[in-house]
Amino acid sequence: MKKNLYNKKNKQDLIKEIDKENFNRSTYSFYRYTKLKNINVLRDNLYFEWSELKILGRIYLSEEGINAQISIPEHNIDLFKMQLNKYNAFKDIPFKTAVQEGQSFLKLVIKIKNEIVAYNIDKSEYNMDVTGKHLDSSEFNKAIKNGATIVDMRNYYEGEIGKFENAIIPDVDTSKKLLPEVKKLLKGQKNNKILLYCTGGIRCEKASSYLIHHGFSDVNQLKGGIIQYANDVKKQKLTSKFIGKNYVFDHRMGERITKDIISKCHQCESSSDSHTNCLNQACHILFIQCTKCAKIYNNCCSEKCKKFLTLPKEEQKKLFKQNKIQFS
Repeated sequence: MKKNLYNKKNKQDLIKEIDKENFNRSTYSFYRYTKLKNINVLRDNLYFEWSELKILGRIYLSEEGINAQISIPEHNIDLFKMQLNKYNAFKDIPFKTAVQEGQSFLKLVIKIKNEIVAYNIDKSEYNMDVTGKHLDSSEFNKAIKNGATIVDMRNYYEGEIGKFENAIIPDVDTSKKLLPEVKKLLKGQKNNKILLYCTGGIRCEKASSYLIHHGFSDVNQLKGGIIQYANDVKKQKLTSKFIGKNYVFDHRMGERITKDIISKCHQCESSSDSHTNCLNQACHILFIQCTKCAKIYNNCCSEKCKKFLTLPKEEQKKLFKQNKIQFS
């Protein structure tokens, strides 16, 4: 009988459990656009099986496929891959390994979504059987050298700390706004060679199909995304055209790709590329903060948030419920 299909432990207890582990972990990511059925049953089966293997991570399932970022005990990697291959929809799925290891995930979360990337565009605007050409890292570098138009298919705060040189960075903070904005930014370039890139490749799949549907004739995407590119740069000794950090949506919040720091602390404007969330949970805004400002503001985004945290807990709750404080 299946049980414990959700993890309800708090963050502190989860960190303690991980700190006690006597084995190493590796961080992997994978995705596939494929038609899935009986999503609820599949979700529970995966949760049960992966919990047994002590896998942590965040996985999205939908009728259109799977999007997963996971932390696997190294001694269970082969068994995990063998189990995954038993599902026809996931057989021989390509894996990407983290560029920089660290404590990436604290618990296992598997959610059912309408889309594995939340673009929220009408199905008439794309066809997943028609996507852009996948370029490997060497081919991508060559296309950049030949003057192709490069587009970052991520949110602006990701491109803020790391990007391909001369890339177009759309000024959006959610995936729902991204595709219409990219189409607008590429106005007049339907016959140009377009290069798309994102963290691991998944956001470029539907994006390339969308652009092709809207008349762009030469759409290409970086195979395996920034993660695979960074690994290829190391293994193949390629020149990295990506500079800075790769933002990742886990506990690490970033992987260093090159030594370049291209962004500034949002508080003092000194050189920094360390994202953090405001310690005031009622605010929790994502921003870049240097170590000096972290000490000055007690890991908060402002004096207002810093002072709010000095109030008694009951007073904080009262003010928050009454909506009597503005943090931004």
